[in-house]
Amino acid sequence: MVRHWLVPAILLFSTALPATPASAQEQPKAAVTVAKPVVRDVVDSDEFIGRFEAVDEVTLRSRVGGYLDQVNFKDGAMVKKGDPLFVIDQRPFKTALDVATSSLEVAKSTLTFAESEFARTETLVQKGTLSVSTLDDRRRELQSGQANLRGAEASLARAKLDMEYTTILAPLSGRIDRRLISVGNLVQADQTALTTIVSLDPIDFYFDVDERRLLNYARVAREHGSNLQEGGGSLDVFVTIADSTEKPFKGKLDFAENRVDQETGTMRVRARFDNPNFVLQPGLFGRVEVSASNTYKGILVPDEAIGSDQDQRVVYVVAEDGSFSTKPVRLGPRLYGYRVIREGLTGDEMLVVNGLTRLRPGVIVDPKLVVLPPEAATAENGQ
Repeated sequence: MVRHWLVPAILLFSTALPATPASAQEQPKAAVTVAKPVVRDVVDSDEFIGRFEAVDEVTLRSRVGGYLDQVNFKDGAMVKKGDPLFVIDQRPFKTALDVATSSLEVAKSTLTFAESEFARTETLVQKGTLSVSTLDDRRRELQSGQANLRGAEASLARAKLDMEYTTILAPLSGRIDRRLISVGNLVQADQTALTTIVSLDPIDFYFDVDERRLLNYARVAREHGSNLQEGGGSLDVFVTIADSTEKPFKGKLDFAENRVDQETGTMRVRARFDNPNFVLQPGLFGRVEVSASNTYKGILVPDEAIGSDQDQRVVYVVAEDGSFSTKPVRLGPRLYGYRVIREGLTGDEMLVVNGLTRLRPGVIVDPKLVVLPPEAATAENGQ
């Protein structure tokens, strides 16, 4: 029987292998980018959706009736206050003006005769030639002539006014709509809509604010020595429109309604914007950011530097020896392209801002130091 001595052979083979160096068992360092948080003056902001509306808007109607004779504007053009836009057929009104002018001349002539008759009768009564009753008759004719003159003057003034109303002027400067009626159609006084005009510069933006944030805005307004309903506390706002190539437009709150809507629990607030290039249009939707606090020192970090640990948000702090630890933080709004840290940091920590996926328990980091700019290139609020 042949015996196989396997165990000694295996032992001899294992003892012949070279020993593995301890350094080869060490984990390599994790290359990460580290930086200190940005510490700067910040103002918190809230975001709402709203719509632009014209400061002034008017629907043009004629004050006199008649057939439309002229349209003196181009559809969609910019008009100035006082520009002639429509003309109603003036011939009937010119005839009425001529009649009123003639009636005034007759009334003046009649009054002149009544005045002379009254003066002559008064002289004769004093001499005893005529009776007092005759003088009373002449006085009545004089008073009637004076009343007829006033009536004729009023009729002439009304005829002139109607003649003036046949030319419909622009009551404000702004963008005019298309004409809603063509030449030759009958225009009913105070009824037929001819067109509309909206002002464009400045322009208003309306949005609804919930009760909690409304109270905060009111407090900030009082700290500014103002009132939310009277001037809006001069709080800055920024509006972004659908066109991503347009930078946010800066304006200020200038009005809030005088009560909270009981059904929605919100109050409508207004901001006003300069619009010299007429980019903003009435009816346009926008996203508004409202300053929700006074200026304070804020600690800002990139969103890429924030991780999750179960139900809390954390950042990774690097020590001088290359080790790292997590620190729980409470997040705030996004400002200047960064995330505001409400609690958890002092601003002096060295944080991992890139390479979080390489971090494992016990790993030593190989940090590459960078300096974060005061405002990231991806800032969304234009501040």
